[in-house]
Amino acid sequence: MRRASAFLARRSLKTHRRAWAAVFAATTAAAALIGAFAFVLGSLLPAQPPVERYAGADAVVAADQKVTYTAKPWGSEPKTATTYLPERVRLDRSVVRKAAAADGVTKAVADDSVPVTVSGGSTGPGAPGGAGAASAVGRSWESAVLTPYRLTDGHAPRTSSEVVIDRALAAAAGSTAGSHVTLQFDGAPRVYSVSGVADTAHRGAAPAVFFTEQRLTALAGHPGTVDAIGIVAEKGVPAGTLRASLAAALPDRAHGDHGIRVLTGSERGQAEYVGALGARGDLLPLLASIAGTVLMVALLVIATTLSQAVHQRSGELALLRAVGATPRQLRSAVGREVSRVTGVAAVLGGIGGVPLGLLMRSLLTTDPLPLPVPVWLPFAAGATAAVLVALAARPVSMLAARSITRLRPAAALDAARAPEPGEPGRVRTVFGVVLAVAGAGSAGAATAQGGQAAAVAASGAATSLIIAVALLGPRIARVAMRVLGTPVRRLGGVSGFLAARSATAHHRRLGAAITPIVLVVAFVCVQLTAGSTLEQAADRQAAAALRADLVATGPAAGLPAAAARAVREAPGVTAATGVLRSGIVLAHREMGDPKLDRFPVLGVTADQLSGTLDPHVTAGDPADLTGKDTVAVGKDRAADLDVGIGDTVKLRLGDGTEVRLRVVALYELALGLGEFMLPREALAGHVETPRDQRILIRTTDGGPAAAAAVRRALAPYTGAQVRAATADDVRIAPSVSDEDNAMVVIGVGVIGGFALLAVVSTLSLITVGRRPEFRLLRMVGASRRQVRRVLVLETGLVAVTGLTIGTLVAAVPLVAFAVSVTGSVPYLPPVQYGVLALAVTVAAGAGSLWPGASGGRLVLKHRR
Repeated sequence: MRRASAFLARRSLKTHRRAWAAVFAATTAAAALIGAFAFVLGSLLPAQPPVERYAGADAVVAADQKVTYTAKPWGSEPKTATTYLPERVRLDRSVVRKAAAADGVTKAVADDSVPVTVSGGSTGPGAPGGAGAASAVGRSWESAVLTPYRLTDGHAPRTSSEVVIDRALAAAAGSTAGSHVTLQFDGAPRVYSVSGVADTAHRGAAPAVFFTEQRLTALAGHPGTVDAIGIVAEKGVPAGTLRASLAAALPDRAHGDHGIRVLTGSERGQAEYVGALGARGDLLPLLASIAGTVLMVALLVIATTLSQAVHQRSGELALLRAVGATPRQLRSAVGREVSRVTGVAAVLGGIGGVPLGLLMRSLLTTDPLPLPVPVWLPFAAGATAAVLVALAARPVSMLAARSITRLRPAAALDAARAPEPGEPGRVRTVFGVVLAVAGAGSAGAATAQGGQAAAVAASGAATSLIIAVALLGPRIARVAMRVLGTPVRRLGGVSGFLAARSATAHHRRLGAAITPIVLVVAFVCVQLTAGSTLEQAADRQAAAALRADLVATGPAAGLPAAAARAVREAPGVTAATGVLRSGIVLAHREMGDPKLDRFPVLGVTADQLSGTLDPHVTAGDPADLTGKDTVAVGKDRAADLDVGIGDTVKLRLGDGTEVRLRVVALYELALGLGEFMLPREALAGHVETPRDQRILIRTTDGGPAAAAAVRRALAPYTGAQVRAATADDVRIAPSVSDEDNAMVVIGVGVIGGFALLAVVSTLSLITVGRRPEFRLLRMVGASRRQVRRVLVLETGLVAVTGLTIGTLVAAVPLVAFAVSVTGSVPYLPPVQYGVLALAVTVAAGAGSLWPGASGGRLVLKHRR
């Protein structure tokens, strides 16, 4: 039996090589895509921020940046949710002394930092700086050993008016030991004496200015705490021993209820880039979600292509069954064919996944988190893709051939003469209907929810509906032909009649053709429309809230609080509020499970708010947004939390400090301005750098004279610029981030491109299988032009049907999501939808017309 099966498989592969070529292409692309995502996820998991500032330290002691929330869901064991805090959690200064007393420690150095603007060098204490401005990090000279820096000229700072600057800054500012340099922190610029110049062999370190420890502690503004502690160990102490010694000497808690971490080796970069692991934590589930979609799309494409390839040979298989081939022989022969084709395709696709993964990896903006490429990763990613595809292919082919192989020989003879296999089985139909109902129900549930819950429900609805279309494809095709068949027959003449009759008679084939088109249209529409809808709504709300006519911006570190006060005193200014950006963490329950959500927030000045920003207050008074215990809450979020004016909201500020804030106002424009708004003074003590990213300014007339007055008021603040205010200045998040762009390219470009390839492969497979039909048309008198026109009209039918159904499948969850989250209809730029429709049409044409015009040239030239 094995010999007979092997013989049938070899002959069939040779005879149907064009059909198997389409299967080979789709399977190779699927394996490459799976391997690429495995490659990217494998790179991201072990990623660590670079070690720059602490390259000379043997260990770094830092507070744990994670926060947890434990709750007991209904009828289940307690669960714990974890997230990373957006701001640095500091250590109690007493920890420095305890770390220094640990065994094996030579020195424990408190390491704080402040942003510094270096505005120039001079030769005398009163001379103005003129060498240009640069941003730098202010540190204590004691912490220089942690990088390490060494003096190349002069001496260490001895008084509060002396500094040491690094060689790069000295060259930029034209300074040397004994000269002077102008520095600015949180007030007016001040001239310092340059006592020395230092250099480091580590070129990744940020430009630095070094003060005495007492001066730096005063400038940092948190004398009771430190950012981190650098450890210099005794010579020859292993990292593991040092870690254990420090863990034994240090307390369990840092400052409040946060733990203490001892970082060694590549972990030391976490103490410098505190947001890196949080960014990785945000990116991992996003990529994992897309990878899950990729796996679903790949398996759906493989199943559709293989099923169509086997169904097109149902007559041949039925004939073999009629002449005595056993069901086992047929199943074995089909399985051997599929294994040979998909096995080779899976291996090639797994290899091709490595360069594709490298391309996707290059698109991700993970600074300052470099993505490593371990030696084992390319092999593991390729093997993962090959195994998944190979394991999925054979069972699918067996199921596709089951309807023929289980027939008795006499019944198989009738099936061999049948032009089209029967209707889809009851099980397939039932599953399709159940998924369609589930998708509609999930979309309905999304309208009653908000935020992340609505997004999850809408995503589930889209997935269910796409799979339902794949299962119910033949029945949907039959309904579509009832609608589109009549206009095609009337407008297409003889060719239209033939195209309509062929599509009606072969509705299973039409269903297989439209499935990949529905897949690509629905997927791309959901990905593009969800982001466009949120962005448009946020832009609209931010524009509606803006009352300021000017805005002042500064260097990357922001503007000191004194700058806003200076602007308020300028002639023609009626209101000016500094905007301090930070984040908060809200602990709550979602469907009984504990959840920790991070929200960006704005810190504003209440008495200046009405002139610069109007959040459309529905209750309360934003003028009461003062002190450190008040908050304004978005109206919808307040409804979710069941709070009103005078109630208390429990939040964690950016550094993990738990606070209970009294609600003083509710407002509508939460999409543009954020779910929460706090007084500036409530946030200032809990951010790493308490500087305003923007100063919103309202003037009497918004004219050039007022702008000039504001510029004069900001003249002492290096790097300050004044321009007209826009909605982006008050939006809680940037319009389109680099990460969003990367996700669009990966999610839409890569997966959408694969789905378009699936369209080409499936339609090519169908067209190749129709050559006997074209030959028969030529024999009964149809001209080559008529046969080509039949192909064109059928391609149009497939493209229009797929675009329509795909758009409807996407519209159901998108409407639910948009109504729930934004209160408006979904929005997709017409140009983007036009490009999508054009791409689908071109892919359908390439899949149908090219095989018919090139591979089927002999058929079209066949004489009558």
